[in-house]
Amino acid sequence: MKKFLYYFLFTFFIFIVFLFSFNCFSFAAYPKLVKKIIEAFESIQSYIVAIATPVAAVAIGSGFLMQKFSFGDEERIRTGKKLIRTSIVSYAFILALDLIISLIKGLIG
Repeated sequence: MKKFLYYFLFTFFIFIVFLFSFNCFSFAAYPKLVKKIIEAFESIQSYIVAIATPVAAVAIGSGFLMQKFSFGDEERIRTGKKLIRTSIVSYAFILALDLIISLIKGLIG
């Protein structure tokens, strides 16, 4: 729980830094290079979210199968539960980052 709190505070701190580091009242357009870099990062972001969905589904499915076919082996049951839990948390983290980035884009303009 303590580790989760540290991760949450670190993410919140990075969010606040990004929120206040951009000037919201800029009336100039982005240079072409900066615009291309922003578009590249947006496409990378969409690829990561698109790839994360099937990867999480495969990880959860393999965790369930590991539990189902453990034949009473406690270590494999624990490993399957851990795999399911970490894949759900990782996928939720990726979706949360996507939400935060969308929020920052909305605040910037």
